[in-house]
Amino acid sequence: MVRLNVDLIAKSSIHIKNRRDEPLGQYLKKLTHLNFSNKNIENIDDLSLCRKLTVLYLYDNQITQICNLSFASNLTHLYLQNNNITHIENLSSLQRLSKLYLGGNCITVVEGLEGLEELQELHIESQRLPLGEKLLFDPRTLHSLSKSLSVFNVRNNGIDDIKELVILRNITQFFGEDNKIQNLKELELVFSQWSLLWRMDLSRNPVCNKPKYRDTIIMTCKTLEVLDGKDINETSRQFLMNWKASKEAKKRIKDERLRSAPGAFSNPVEFHIGKPCVPRKHLEFVLDKPHNLPSSVGDQGVRQPLPGRLDRRQIHGNEVRHLSLKKPQFALAGQDVSEPPSLLTQVSL
Repeated sequence: MVRLNVDLIAKSSIHIKNRRDEPLGQYLKKLTHLNFSNKNIENIDDLSLCRKLTVLYLYDNQITQICNLSFASNLTHLYLQNNNITHIENLSSLQRLSKLYLGGNCITVVEGLEGLEELQELHIESQRLPLGEKLLFDPRTLHSLSKSLSVFNVRNNGIDDIKELVILRNITQFFGEDNKIQNLKELELVFSQWSLLWRMDLSRNPVCNKPKYRDTIIMTCKTLEVLDGKDINETSRQFLMNWKASKEAKKRIKDERLRSAPGAFSNPVEFHIGKPCVPRKHLEFVLDKPHNLPSSVGDQGVRQPLPGRLDRRQIHGNEVRHLSLKKPQFALAGQDVSEPPSLLTQVSL
């Protein structure tokens, strides 16, 4: 097992060359940058003598746990990509940390970053997640980072929605390629709140195949300059904005015309010029029983319909009779609701 400690630093050829005859303790107190990437390191041991350390490179190792860094109050950059880390922890004392690189580990939840008020960049791409799982976000951590985080890299993490990220209102660059994001309306909601966003990449997400995807994003993000690796020129943006304004104006005019049009009758039975409009259920009653029409129509000399056909005037007469029997208020003036309408009434209908 390889441990990162003072002895390992002392044996490093580059540090032997740099410190020359200087005592190790004094040399370590002045050390600001430490690079032990790709050294098969599994554990971080006591490095408390390196109190001025600002940049620590530990990527491409076998580290399983973040620990023993509480001494590094001056640390601003921490590189831990491509290790075997499963949890983000023991970082609360790194008050000056501004860039954190954790890509290519086994982290399932973005957490443990409360109190890091100067953290500006968080790179947590391509986690080795269990099959079918996605990267999750602790609301407490998101709230803590809401005022400081400006660069967020979550590419290739099985993420299917980002609505909870809306709280990160100072984001300027967002990298979310190779995820499962597909809701364009949700993106509009989030990006409309990211007023500082100028660069974004969502390549190879299902949402990219939605109609008008690029146009919608450009119109939503007024400050966006680069989308999915392609620059946005101001001429294209202005054209889309003018098109949107014209579309909204047409819709507004149409709505105003609809509001100013004469209102429909509130009565369930609306009467039109020439003939009554009878509710569907009453019409079905007439059509279902064509042989029960009043015999008075034929008795009074009115032309009979051909066999198998139903005379239109008879339908209207029967409708009015049936409706007046059901609701007396619709009976014609001077007509007994218990009798069918007269021949003159039917002909006029």
